[in-house]
Amino acid sequence: MVATAFRALSLLPSVAIILTAVAANEAASYVLPAATFSTTAQREFDYFSLALQWPGTCCRRTHRCCSSNGCCGLNPLTDFTIHGLWPDYYDGSYPSCCRDSDFDEKKISSLLPDLRKYWPSLSCGSSSLCHGGKGLFWAHEWEKHGTCSYPSLKDEYSYFAKALDLYLKYNITRILNNDGIFVGTDEKYSVGTIISAIKKALGTMPFLECSHGSLQELRLCFDKDFKPRDCIVQTSIQVNDRVDYKITSRKSCPRSISLPTYSPLGNGDASLVISSLVRDGPFLPLSLD
Repeated sequence: MVATAFRALSLLPSVAIILTAVAANEAASYVLPAATFSTTAQREFDYFSLALQWPGTCCRRTHRCCSSNGCCGLNPLTDFTIHGLWPDYYDGSYPSCCRDSDFDEKKISSLLPDLRKYWPSLSCGSSSLCHGGKGLFWAHEWEKHGTCSYPSLKDEYSYFAKALDLYLKYNITRILNNDGIFVGTDEKYSVGTIISAIKKALGTMPFLECSHGSLQELRLCFDKDFKPRDCIVQTSIQVNDRVDYKITSRKSCPRSISLPTYSPLGNGDASLVISSLVRDGPFLPLSLD
């Protein structure tokens, strides 16, 4: 299917990754309500990216604690968490802020226990919103990305419910552990080993993004009907006097990477933060895309 898309669209190179099948018996089922709303002038997206974060990498750069920071519990997070479900274009760009629909927590009240567990914010900073001001991490993801997910997802509840459903259905933490890749340790694994484990379980590969030798983010991609498909992740390369683009399955990853744990900062202890910085060094800022 990817090759067909590439012949139809000359902008498309061939592809990075995704997941095709998985332990559906472990998935939670969320009922998506029927609803409609009008779209804006931005063209309809091409596919979805489900971005998952590895907390061990993200939380090692936590400088302070607050009630909204998932890194600040008494125990470290031991599973991948959701960053977002993003409508994307084949050319590497994406629509954003497609509709004037402010986030309303009441609309997803029944999902809040799972959102707090599987989709926590991993920082104390407020996220920018489409129409000015700051708000919750969930508000940022809904207003920037969720409002562009029509017609596949028709409202706020459907957006968050589907993200949770995909996350639980495609349980990356379990897949890696089952193949002897144990997350939450400082042991290093080759990128090829991680990709092979997922390929063996699912038949396809994920896109990996790293920071300072540790896995930071893993993306899975889906068609508009949520069937797994290849991710299209491009990187630019300088060739003499021009810039070319190539498809890649990784970004900023050396040959061997870790999925580390971190020192929990449940009490906001400044000494723990200083110790973490001395031990691990500074990390790149966490993107709030």
